[in-house]
Amino acid sequence: MPDVRLSPRERLVLTAIIDLYIATGEPVASQAVAGLFANREGLSSATLRNVMAALGEAGLLEQPHTSAGRVPTAAAFRYYVDQIVQAGRAAAAAYGGGAPGSVDLPLSEARRGQIEESYSGVASTHEYLERTSHVLALISRGLGVALASSTAGQVLEHIHFSRLSAGRVLAVLVTQAGAVLDRVLALDRQMTPVELETAGSYLNENFRGWPIERIRAEVGRRMEVEREAYRQLLGSVEELCRKGALASDEAGPTIFVEGIANLISAEQDRERLRQMLLALEAKQRLVELLNAYVDGRQQEVRVVVGLDEASPAMQDLVLIGAPARLGGANLGTVAVIAPTRIQYQEMIQAVSYIAHLSERILDVPPA
Repeated sequence: MPDVRLSPRERLVLTAIIDLYIATGEPVASQAVAGLFANREGLSSATLRNVMAALGEAGLLEQPHTSAGRVPTAAAFRYYVDQIVQAGRAAAAAYGGGAPGSVDLPLSEARRGQIEESYSGVASTHEYLERTSHVLALISRGLGVALASSTAGQVLEHIHFSRLSAGRVLAVLVTQAGAVLDRVLALDRQMTPVELETAGSYLNENFRGWPIERIRAEVGRRMEVEREAYRQLLGSVEELCRKGALASDEAGPTIFVEGIANLISAEQDRERLRQMLLALEAKQRLVELLNAYVDGRQQEVRVVVGLDEASPAMQDLVLIGAPARLGGANLGTVAVIAPTRIQYQEMIQAVSYIAHLSERILDVPPA
């Protein structure tokens, strides 16, 4: 977002206006803001009107009607979110917690209890993602979305490699769910039948029962720590994996969506609602949206205010998303899509908490 420089007084007033707007959904009049600062020196009604006018000129407030109060713009919400994120990072740094760049904000004990109770009985990746869309829709009163990574939930049963020709290998992958996936791999170097048989045996003996997505990361890790005697073997395994031996041939990623009714009740403009629902019902559009804004390689919660780049009808929606990980590998993406009048701090906390919860509730095979 463009660099927005506000004085402490302007920041105070803007934050108050956004909080009032989130609470009421109504344009905020100067009298309402004055009521909050009635006993505060230097914040008279006249001063507040001047500050609000300056915020309007800066593109942070708009006036729907001449006689109405002010409404925060998308730029104002972005500024508001940026302040929350910076405060969270500062708190994490002060207490030595969180990963670099993470938003490590505390979630209330009551909310943590509600979330953890909601995941009771969850034992698989599929159940975790499906339950996540429900939980996020419930606590956000918006749309809960959970997108599985291409191989999330698939567990290795057996893999076999066959040499087709120079530099071409057929990989046949069987998952514990019974799916049989085959792929022709174009390798950078030739591998002998013995090398292919050894690589297959290594994967089957060491990784049967492992989530496929985690195997790739673990092979890379072992490349760094195993003794030199195993380097040639692991090099062959790593190249086969890198070329797609453990890739999925599914028609498309699995996505769970819940909470459309929440958006229907929040939107008053019927035509805009129709356009918004058309955009959201196209699940491929949601997949593209999450892939565009949430980086599975990062741990950070991403907040995007105004989704009009995806569809003009989504300009008043916000996306709060984060990658979920399992054993160092990307499990998928969890996110909330809701009207801009969302409780940002709590939802940022909740999305972050749920994204990290996957490591605790799912069994991870030991390294």
